[in-house]
Amino acid sequence: MSTHGSKQSPKCDNAGIRDGICQKNKVHPGSSFERVKLAALRRALHSDPVDVAALRKLAFSRGGLLTNEIRRKAWPELLNVNTKDSSCKQNVDIKEHRDYDQVVLDVNRSLARFPPGMEDGERLVLQDELIEVIVRILCRHPQLHYYQGYHDICVTFLLVVGKEVSIDLVSVLSLCHLREFMDETMDRTRHTLNYLLPIIHRSKPALYEFMKRSEVGTVFAIAWLITWYGHVLNNLPNIIRLYDFFLACHPLMPIYLAAAIVLYREDDIMKCECDMPYVHSCLSKIPPSLPLEKLIVDAGDLFVQYHPDQLADDASKWYTERSIQPVRSAPPRKRTNSLYRRAAIFRWRERRTMKLVFRAVLVGICAVAIAALSKSLQWWT
Repeated sequence: MSTHGSKQSPKCDNAGIRDGICQKNKVHPGSSFERVKLAALRRALHSDPVDVAALRKLAFSRGGLLTNEIRRKAWPELLNVNTKDSSCKQNVDIKEHRDYDQVVLDVNRSLARFPPGMEDGERLVLQDELIEVIVRILCRHPQLHYYQGYHDICVTFLLVVGKEVSIDLVSVLSLCHLREFMDETMDRTRHTLNYLLPIIHRSKPALYEFMKRSEVGTVFAIAWLITWYGHVLNNLPNIIRLYDFFLACHPLMPIYLAAAIVLYREDDIMKCECDMPYVHSCLSKIPPSLPLEKLIVDAGDLFVQYHPDQLADDASKWYTERSIQPVRSAPPRKRTNSLYRRAAIFRWRERRTMKLVFRAVLVGICAVAIAALSKSLQWWT
């Protein structure tokens, strides 16, 4: 459990922690590809000014930025953040923030997001830093609302670039790439998800029709989107690789990656019974063996073929169609900590309830019949 708020945290060299993580994820330039790419990355970083266009291409291409050492220099450039002019630490009591208690709860539950084998003392230090990163960003931008999953993004930045730089980078990220997730309600988050099915419709009409008949919707992908896949992938280097990709691209690129994953798993999906619980169960679990580099290329190709401007009308149409259902026509409610989980199972519970009611009625009829038969046999004997 995090020691935040206690008089003394376990003493540990935080720079040493990050250096250890960096070494574990470091790509040793043993191949000609790696040597050439590392040289290209260093040239882009050492240019005056920094060659951001080259950095974007290199972050997109196979292997991404290769090492955390390079990411510490490249991620601020990709977000156009001057870390040398970092603002001074705010003189605020983070415990007074409205979301402080919820942040502490979520961070204390995030053990799986830290590298395996990390000593408890090191992890506790990082958990305290993670709480501070999140709440200081929220204090800096009062219009932003915390959501469950935000800590999954912040911890990735913390592990790569450290506390102070994380605050600067994620602050900017929260005002652009993540802004639609940080409203008081989930309306704009749901609208962002509406871009997913139009991509699938244009790419694989048969798969789209199957998903439409199953009524699975898009809630299976909400955790993918709002955590930048940090909550659903177990491999930290893969998560960091995706962050290279997302930071170099359009803010909607996580949706295009979701579409690439769904399209890649077409055969698995089509083998399911065409019913919401079965299809949702299949889609909500990302297999660990997915070819990440191929999917990144596929997502980029989908973006080129179906630019967000081309999909805007389809996304609005999908939103309108969904809005006529009773669950969508209710007044918007404030987000709750478990909202995206509840949304994912709401319709499944509705259908399951009907089935249970039918079975209960059937069992009741059978019980009455058995009781009547039993009495008849007693009378005859």
